Formats: sequence, C-alpha cells, structure tokens
Amino acid sequence: MRGDADLRPAGEDDAEARAKLQAVLDNGKAAEVFGRMVAAQKGPSDFVENYDKYLPTAMLSKAVYADTEGFISAMDTRALGMAVVSMGGGRRQASDTIDYSVGFTDMARLGDSIDGQRPLAVIHAKDEASWQEAAKAVKAAIILDDKAPASTPSVYRRITE
Repeated sequence: MRGDADLRPAGEDDAEARAKLQAVLDNGKAAEVFGRMVAAQKGPSDFVENYDKYLPTAMLSKAVYADTEGFISAMDTRALGMAVVSMGGGRRQASDTIDYSVGFTDMARLGDSIDGQRPLAVIHAKDEASWQEAAKAVKAAIILDDKAPASTPSVYRRITE
C-alpha cells in the first residue's frame, strides 16, 4: 500500500485534476459514459436523456425552513439519513422495500446563512404526514448559530496505513 489513496494520474496536481473533471462534466463525456454503464447493466439506453421517464416522482415536494435565522454550525447527518429511512427511502431490514421517490434535495450546507428565504432542504415525501415528520427531523438535525462557523476543509483527513 502506498499511503494516501490518490486516484490522480501521475504528475497531476489538484488544479489539473479538477480542470479535467470539470471538462468532462461540461462537454457531456461523463454523462455519456454513465449512460453506457447503465445500458451495460441492462438499464434503459436512453436513461441520461429521459431519466424522468424511469425514476419515480414523490407525491409531495416542498421546502422546509428553519424557525429562526442564523448560520448552520452543525448537522447530525445520521439523523438526516434516518429521516430518509423513516420516509421509506432506505431499509431497516433486508426485506424492506425502498421508495426511490422520497428523500432530500437542495440541502443547505455547513456555514450557510439561513433566513426566511433560504430553505434548509427540499423534502420529497409520499404524503403530508411523512413530510411533516421529515421536516421535524431536519429542523432538529441542523443547528443554527448567530455567527458563521470557522471554515473547515471538505476533506477532514486522509486515512493512511
């Protein structure tokens, strides 16, 4: 083992790697390769172009807002994940069926300024009761503070041998 996991080709620095990644996202090559991968696994060959034909849509999608204003200083990500499981978007037991239409999108991030205009997330649920339960969980899992937290790196640390 050579220590830090590094998937960059030899000789590339972070800026070069990011530029190449952005280029394949922008020019559509990443989507093309993803589409071929889906088709190779016996999925629809037009999935990338027509994903909305194949993915289920939640019965209810609406934003959840904080009760107060402030900056996101902490998130209980396990609680957020369990809220999705409670809506049916994950399994408690291997035999449970997953509802692929439910979940969260447009999540606010650590350090974001939250007010009446900026939602914490958009919740996609099967009904109002499920949405209400998830909204309560989201509000409890996201901690707001008066001051913006100190900036933290996206990668906390690298695990090495």
